[in-house]
Amino acid sequence: MSLTVDVERITAGRRADTYLAVRSVQGGRTVYSTRVPLLDLDKILPVPDPDHTDPDNRRVDARHAKSFGEYLTAHEAWVAPTLLARDNGSCTFHPVDGSDGTVGYLDIPWSTGTVGALSTIDGQHRILGVRTEIQRLTNEIDKLDRELDRARAENRIRTLTGKREDLKAALERIQQEAIGLDIYVEPDPVAARQMFVDVADNAKGISTALRARFDGSKIANRTLDRVVDHALLHNNVDLEQDRMTRNNTNFIGAKHVADLTRAVAVGVSGRISKKREATLSDEAVVESVHNFLDCISTAFTDLAAIADGTLRPDELRGRSLLASVGMLRVLAGTYHELNAKDIADDDIASFFATLDPHMTTPVADDGIWRRTEASRNFEPEASAPVMRTQNLQHLVSVVTSWYPAAPR
Repeated sequence: MSLTVDVERITAGRRADTYLAVRSVQGGRTVYSTRVPLLDLDKILPVPDPDHTDPDNRRVDARHAKSFGEYLTAHEAWVAPTLLARDNGSCTFHPVDGSDGTVGYLDIPWSTGTVGALSTIDGQHRILGVRTEIQRLTNEIDKLDRELDRARAENRIRTLTGKREDLKAALERIQQEAIGLDIYVEPDPVAARQMFVDVADNAKGISTALRARFDGSKIANRTLDRVVDHALLHNNVDLEQDRMTRNNTNFIGAKHVADLTRAVAVGVSGRISKKREATLSDEAVVESVHNFLDCISTAFTDLAAIADGTLRPDELRGRSLLASVGMLRVLAGTYHELNAKDIADDDIASFFATLDPHMTTPVADDGIWRRTEASRNFEPEASAPVMRTQNLQHLVSVVTSWYPAAPR
């Protein structure tokens, strides 16, 4: 009997994987660009340990990594930037004939079971997050299998089976997807450390204002464009900056609009959980925020002037508490509390109007903000309340208790 063995199909003992890659040059270094299945990341790249800092990288945040993994499962249309890694010289590139040396097969040694070739320059949290999420989904499926073995009631079996199918579908999707990887050939460890610093120095983080504009996963953000159509905010919102400096001609920033939306929807210290998010209607939230903006535009003379264009926002700063984002959040939180008591918007506006004479800054020691229970939330001669969440919540409670009229 004659046997023919295809040795190419035998992988035992192999401690490397091969990827199709493009070879180029950047900054004088050879760079290999490829796509790596998410399932392969922990094979060819070191998995960071949250309890031990890599001497050539920053400490990894386990919570941040976990949130990326959960993001992968929750968003089928997920997106993430290319990972950056350093090759110490152990990878081998085999050019494809006819590619002029730019396209070829790249052999990458595994990070375990051999001397690893790659170290991470940028992407630690994505690597750990993928590993953590695959483990979580696998463990959850195993747990459901054990529960199914014990289940007897049809409803229970049906529920467990549905959960298992959802988790299995999520796991299979993640296992079939890939992420970009750029590998820089740099044998010198000192130069490799400089690469990490250069990447960190040149990375421009996204401001909270930009996140508020573009993060459609949160209702307070995705309703932003419609909320700012209100006369008080129209052309008066800074869509780039998080801080309102004295000379900023805008009234508030995009982040602050999102803060007001949350305060109107769930209170000044409330959080919109995923479960709560699913119960909220975008249209209802926009209507509620517009009703709040109507109330304060009617109640406060200066805000009415901003809404009709006769007063510039920068002219308000330094003379009124209404220029303070903190005070606006307090008013939004108060509106939420009174609205929950079924108090009509017209009555809320009338109540807010009784606060109008007390909005002058700096706050006076004999004014209502310093001689009442509200005093713990204002420093002497302040132009804004103390911005700690507990102070804003307390101030909301105090102002709400004054309804239907502020103290004289």
